[in-house]
Amino acid sequence: MENYLVVNILADNTNENIRKFSKLAKTSQCNVIDCHFKVVGQYLSAIFLFSGSWNAIAKMEDMLTKLENEYNIIIQKKRTEIEKLQADYMPYVIDIVGPGHANIMYDITDFIINSNLLIKKISASTYQASQTGKEMFALHMIVHIPSNSSIATIRGEFTEFCDQFNLDTIMEPLK
Repeated sequence: MENYLVVNILADNTNENIRKFSKLAKTSQCNVIDCHFKVVGQYLSAIFLFSGSWNAIAKMEDMLTKLENEYNIIIQKKRTEIEKLQADYMPYVIDIVGPGHANIMYDITDFIINSNLLIKKISASTYQASQTGKEMFALHMIVHIPSNSSIATIRGEFTEFCDQFNLDTIMEPLK
């Protein structure tokens, strides 16, 4: 029986820290199911999903505790289970670009949740437009739409919602 461990790490952004985290699976004999590294300010943020035997996961947990204590790294870890596939949902990708404003992230997620869509992934950032210097917002989201929903209705309502904020959006099936 496979066991799973989700790990969230915040550490100084150094290549040596990236090496330490990348080596965890090899040393503990776990498999990396999913992994995301991102530099945020001066820090490195990483999230992993590991799988392995009960012993391998226990070894991983011990190694993480040692890393946390020795190198002033913030680590959260929790055993988890893998979600069962949901055949009654359709995976869709949403991409949004437009002018940024203070509440845009909340407004979008609130709309999605109120539309009974399941949010599975969000990546968002702001940047300055190269031509004008205007602050812009970009969002990439994966959602699951109930199979009994009208995609045309959801897409229409969402496009209308985005138009209120001058946001360009694309909503298409996940490929």
